[in-house]
Amino acid sequence: MQLEGIHHVAVICSDYQVSKAFYTEILGLKVLAENYRAMRQSYKLDLELPNGNQIELFSFPEPPERPTTPEARGLRHLAFIVESVEEYVDYLESCGVEVEPIRIDEYTGKPYTFFKDPDGLPLELYEK
Repeated sequence: MQLEGIHHVAVICSDYQVSKAFYTEILGLKVLAENYRAMRQSYKLDLELPNGNQIELFSFPEPPERPTTPEARGLRHLAFIVESVEEYVDYLESCGVEVEPIRIDEYTGKPYTFFKDPDGLPLELYEK
């Protein structure tokens, strides 16, 4: 038996409309489904990347803040593959998203960098 890949990553946001706009309009993820779960006072937005991987964006009333960034236990960050880190950084900055300086992975020689979603979740760009 072996794992075949990652189906989705779940992200909890504090402001559903702001995060929905960030992930769909700025990052360009495709909306697969959007559901309001009245019993939980929560939205669940299923988003898809071009390779079929998904992000589930959840809203809950008053979710606790992330303890620290980026070294909290659990998920450290979410990394996206891009054709050109430099070009994607230019695009994000043109959208008003603050991006860290581009670095080179000392083991692979590939460029990468970090930026944050509206709730401060660290997101990484990693060059193909």
